[in-house]
Amino acid sequence: MPAKKKCKYDIISIGDATLDTFARIDNASLLCSLNKEQCWFCLNYAEKIPIAELKFTLGGNACNNAVGSARLGLRAAFYGVIGDDDSGRRILDQVKKENVSSEYVVVQKGKPSNYSVVLTYKTERTILVYHYPRTYRLPKLAPSSWIYLTSMGKGFEKIHRDLLSQLKLNGTKLAFNPGTHQLLAGKKALEPVLKVCSVLILNKEEALMILGEPATTPIKDILKHLRTLGPDTAIVTDGDRGAYGSDGHRCYFMKVMPSKVVQRTGAGDSFATSVVAALFHGKSLPEALQWGTANAASVIEHIGPQTGLLTKEKLFKRIKGAACACKEI
Repeated sequence: MPAKKKCKYDIISIGDATLDTFARIDNASLLCSLNKEQCWFCLNYAEKIPIAELKFTLGGNACNNAVGSARLGLRAAFYGVIGDDDSGRRILDQVKKENVSSEYVVVQKGKPSNYSVVLTYKTERTILVYHYPRTYRLPKLAPSSWIYLTSMGKGFEKIHRDLLSQLKLNGTKLAFNPGTHQLLAGKKALEPVLKVCSVLILNKEEALMILGEPATTPIKDILKHLRTLGPDTAIVTDGDRGAYGSDGHRCYFMKVMPSKVVQRTGAGDSFATSVVAALFHGKSLPEALQWGTANAASVIEHIGPQTGLLTKEKLFKRIKGAACACKEI
């Protein structure tokens, strides 16, 4: 790894941005399997369904990371491709408003932006996602302490290749939180990135998908096997059952913090964002898991993935008030 260069940014977030429409629906039902491992969100076919509440927010994993990082005191920049439509302009305006640099944002003329409709029922959500086909081209990035690579549409492979050469050039640490298209490409396609990854963050289902292992695999084995793919640190979230992390020396568990759940969109992004921010600020892995859990608890108390994102001061206050400690397992 080359000597560290003077950094213009603390973190550069790479991935897609969306404009999200949150529609709360009360007139629906759930159909679940006997073991309740699978549930289906049901609406009456060919009827008009009333919407109880409607809200528009900025979203997309990379945008959520950039905004969350900025609120936690990092100099953040965002790379993503948006359209030159009204949605794209709203995305760009909100990014700038949050003190995130738009230096690397690419606007495709005559093309639409990505868009999501989030149907919320009780405390869960079903997301309808529209990803416009993109031609990704990574610009030359200024030196940064971290790069956060996350969900992108088809064609992400070119970004991965270009990013590897820039990581070597700048001596930057990489945090990787892959999205659906990246995960579906399979472990072999992700191997070059995984080998140079400082922190890999996945939920349990994603981890098992990459490893090709059954749901009965013990969490310590999941963490161990993820680290054999290359990451220095592997972190696995497991919904309301908490989060786990391993740096190869020790394994840790962090339970969820108390919160009044409104909806869960953005919980994973806020968790991952705060973990990386904590590591940037020189915190230990147990402290980083605390940071992630506290911010996730705040985000799920609000509609949208960014409304509840905390500043450092509010995050410290939340951690102190919850009195939840990370435990070695």
